[in-house]
Amino acid sequence: MAFPHRLDAPELPDFSMLKRLARDQLIYLLEQLPGKKDLFIEADLMSPLDRIANVSILKQHEVDKLYKVENKPALSSNDQLCFLVRPRIKNMRYIANLVNADKLAGRIRKYKIILSPQKFYACEMVLEEEGVYGDVSCDEWAFSLLPLDVDLLSMELPEFFRDYFLEGDQRWINTVAQALHLLSTLYGPFPNCYGIGRCAKMSYDLWKKLEEEEDSETKGRRPEIGHIFLLDRDVDFVTALCSQVVYEGLVDDTFRIKCGSVDFGPEVTSSDKSLKVLLNAEDKVFSEIRNEHFSNVFGFLSQKARNLQAQYDRRRGMDIKQMKNFVSQELKGLKQEHRLLSLHIGACESIMKKKTKQDFQELIKTEHALLEGFNIRESTSYIEEHIDRQVCTGKLWVSPIESLRLMCLLSITENGLIPKDYRSLKTQYLQSYGPEHLLTFSNLRRAGLLTEQAPGDTLTAVENKVSKLVTDKAAGKITDAFSSLAKRSNFRAISKKLNLIPRVDGEYDLKVPRDMAYVFSGAYVPLSCRIIEQVLDRRSWQGLDEVVRLLNCSEFAFTDMAKEEKASSESLRLILVVFLGGCTFSEISALRFLGREKGYRFIFLTTAVTNSARLMEAMSEVKS
Repeated sequence: MAFPHRLDAPELPDFSMLKRLARDQLIYLLEQLPGKKDLFIEADLMSPLDRIANVSILKQHEVDKLYKVENKPALSSNDQLCFLVRPRIKNMRYIANLVNADKLAGRIRKYKIILSPQKFYACEMVLEEEGVYGDVSCDEWAFSLLPLDVDLLSMELPEFFRDYFLEGDQRWINTVAQALHLLSTLYGPFPNCYGIGRCAKMSYDLWKKLEEEEDSETKGRRPEIGHIFLLDRDVDFVTALCSQVVYEGLVDDTFRIKCGSVDFGPEVTSSDKSLKVLLNAEDKVFSEIRNEHFSNVFGFLSQKARNLQAQYDRRRGMDIKQMKNFVSQELKGLKQEHRLLSLHIGACESIMKKKTKQDFQELIKTEHALLEGFNIRESTSYIEEHIDRQVCTGKLWVSPIESLRLMCLLSITENGLIPKDYRSLKTQYLQSYGPEHLLTFSNLRRAGLLTEQAPGDTLTAVENKVSKLVTDKAAGKITDAFSSLAKRSNFRAISKKLNLIPRVDGEYDLKVPRDMAYVFSGAYVPLSCRIIEQVLDRRSWQGLDEVVRLLNCSEFAFTDMAKEEKASSESLRLILVVFLGGCTFSEISALRFLGREKGYRFIFLTTAVTNSARLMEAMSEVKS
């Protein structure tokens, strides 16, 4: 069955229920410590908590004072302390030191630890080692799904990427499985499941195990979402490494969108104050420009400003009754729209200034050359200049992250750097930014982001030698081990197979995009989005065997006909895409475009929203 073309988009499920559930569970946990209490919150949880339960709600449930978990003694004088933290060993040591300090001072207090999104055995072990396990009570706040927008859910776990794709730590897979289980409990089962990547497969298997254990909960439910697609971030590093040029992506790259909101500084607000702005579909100005290529945004905003002025000008010919209606019904909305319009114009101007300083056009040209495989020598020279720029020009300092990103993009698109280039770029980088970055290079190599082409023996040749020595089954396991040690990107071959570089006669019209490539100025269709498109068109991985082989990943597809028959035609046009390791705003914009073109609608669930800088920072051993 092919997807219907250009039908009206189906209605989205109401995800506000997830917020209510999380709030109710937190309140229940806080009330288990009756009476006044001080709450210590880890910095990472402050923004997500604010979206769920603000200060006034916490105060209603006898939270007296709020403190940030910091590496210094607690100043609280309350007899009851509650800690809301991530399940990290350093947090357990912080709490244990606090409890032990109270014991030494002969002070008796009650302590409660709330771990979110789940409780790990290692945390309890640390408390036991520190001799405070009997003095504290530990609970779990299973808050792993935060609705950032009508079609975007985030687990707010930025550490997932480093933990799994670098350290090989699988602890968050259970959190993903639990989140998927909660979604299927609330919104019905998913008739069609697809996925690619090792993490996707493990998450799917664990989720299905949970479903089997609690089969009765979703049995007989009518599905609200027809398809789910799980995708590992390492299937497509290229898209995440590219500079973003859609408005929402550029705002994220420039100002950092955190937990669905952004801090606009004085340069945007045209005042001496910064302003925290929530960016979602409720912002009528933002919702119209968020998915637009940046080159179209100024024109749209100036037209919007003219329309707004025309609406204000209508007041001139009004009598008293009309003026009264205008003031009571329209004026407030116009003022709000005017405020938002000023902010987004200010944001655009600020982005333009920063990008002009960076010589953004030259940067984009180099990225496009790397994606297309042209002028590799010139691109390598540009990266060298980029690294040397901070040394040569005292005034213009170039971020170490930015240079690293370009090196990774060169490596992945070229299937590894030739040894001479690898050594040369690495040496120049370490000389420019300092030897403390040496461990970062080791991390990037392990993750397959920045690798050196091996002279002579290719990975396949090594696998062949190994397979002659052992049985087929063991050879498969060893091949998997080699794959994880030195994952080859095969980007060029995949790009050709999936037609990722559009062949365009003349200029690519960014005002009327013809395909998903518009999110990268018409130069490249995001690989992750193309894979999703191809699988959904086929309703399976059939015909994509060569792509899967080149990606060096395991894929899966399951359809439950009984569930599909229960699903309405509306729900079969809703697709939940799960990005494990993070997803970019460019990918979200591309899939929203695809949905509009084909008459279906995407919902996004990501471990965290990411971009090229966050990806590099996760791999870096030098904390900025």
